[in-house]
This record gives sequence, structure tokens and C-alpha cells, in this order.
Amino acid sequence: MMVIIGWLVALACIFGAYVAIGGQLALLMSPAKFIMIFGGALGATIAASNPHGFKHVVGGVASCFKGSKYSKKFYMELLALLYDIMAKGRKEGLMALESDIDEPENSPVFSKYPLIQRNHHVMEFVTDYLRMMVGGNLNPMEIENLMDSEIETHLQEEMHTAHAVSKMADALPAFGIVAAVMGVVITMGSLHLPPEELGKLIGTALVGAFLGILLSYAFISPLGSVLESKAAESAKALQTVKVVLLASINGFAPQVCVEFGRKVLFANERPSFIELEEDIKARKG
Repeated sequence: MMVIIGWLVALACIFGAYVAIGGQLALLMSPAKFIMIFGGALGATIAASNPHGFKHVVGGVASCFKGSKYSKKFYMELLALLYDIMAKGRKEGLMALESDIDEPENSPVFSKYPLIQRNHHVMEFVTDYLRMMVGGNLNPMEIENLMDSEIETHLQEEMHTAHAVSKMADALPAFGIVAAVMGVVITMGSLHLPPEELGKLIGTALVGAFLGILLSYAFISPLGSVLESKAAESAKALQTVKVVLLASINGFAPQVCVEFGRKVLFANERPSFIELEEDIKARKG
């Protein structure tokens, strides 16, 4: 939603000011130039991607128009889930978690937390490391290094989409220049025309440069920034799980472990100590 609001603000200010100083919007309407510039940049992006990477880019761009999955509600569910798992393991032994880990979709514990079940990255991260904990003989430092490596790999994968969109944004002004040069070529072939008609041709040529810059900085570049934020949010969820599980491996009580996880959250998504405590008590009841 914020992306669309930002686009509308940019268009209103740019074109509103243009009209206010006497500009004619009809002179800027050039579908052929738009196709030339945007199509060229899109083609370059496709050429630089493999099929899987481009599919990931399309999905990532679509996600820019949706709200964040990583809300306070999501993190309260995540921390409550981790609390339940660790409390069960502490009370019944880690081997009691085996059936929950092997079939989380049928687990009475996991089924209480639908937001977490729908996030396959978090689910895989949680179940994989719980499986290691059940296996025993864990070296906390080695597990932490492995978790860090996996989180870094995940972040790199998520950032691929942001980098691809940012590169597309960088290319748009150049394709705008290409469109402007092609307009100049047409103009140079029409020097026999009256000055007023030549002026229109020159103006049409310059529209190419304008559209390239507008599309880049007002539309595509902000999408790259949104995707970077989404990648950071996704990595933060895994980091939260990491901190909680490592605290458990080091022997802390479940309530203390989830407090470790709460502390690493961003301020907007972090529940207060009382909120989390009451939520966990309510779920137990």
C-alpha cells in the first residue's frame, strides 16, 4: 500500500507542478517511448537472470504490494511456539519432540500457530535445528556457526531479488537516453520541416530521457529498497529462532530463552515483556 501511495504522491507533485507552469500533459504521453525504455530494461533483466532467479524476482516484486508477514502478531506466535516446544522438551524429554519435528503439519504443537506453519523458511529452520538438538552431542559454538552460515545464505538469496530490481532501475536512465537518441535520429531526418514541427520532434525525443529517469527513481528504485527491507525482515525471523534455540542449548529456562528472542526484534514488531508473558499464559490456558 505504501508503495502505491508513494507513486501517487510522486506523480501528483511532478505532473501537477508541470501543468502549473504551463506544460501540456499530452506532450509527455508517449506509449511507444515507454515500451522502448521499460521493455529494454526488462529484457536486460531477463537476459541477466536464470529461469529460477527471474521467477523469484517476479514473486518478490509482487510481494512489495502486500503488507509485511513479520508483524508483532507473527513474532508473538513464533516466541509462543518456541516456548511450547522447549517446555515440552524440558518436561517430557527431547525425544518427545521427534513426532512434532518429523510431521509438523500434523503436530498438535505446531498446529496452534498457523502464521508460523505458513512460513516455510522459518518452519524448516526450526525443525532442522530441533532435529539436531534431539540427536544430542551438540557443540553450541559449532551450531551457532552453522546457523549464522544458513542465515547469511538465506539473506543472500533474498537479496538477489533486490539487487536485480536495483540494477533494472540503474539501467532505465540509460535506456531513456537510447530512446532520446533515436528520437534525435528521427529529427535529423526531418530538418526540411518547419521550425514548429521540428520543435515537437525535439520535444518528443527528450521525453525519452524524462521517462527513463522518472521510471528509475520514482518507480523501480523504491521497489528495490522495499525488497531489501523484506530480506532483512526475513533474516531477522531466523535470527530470533537462532537466539532462542541457542539459549535453550545452553541450559536456560524456556521463559528466559524467549526473552532472549524478544530482545533481538525490531522495535515495531517487539512485544513488551508483559504482552508476551500474558500471551503465553493465555495460550497455555
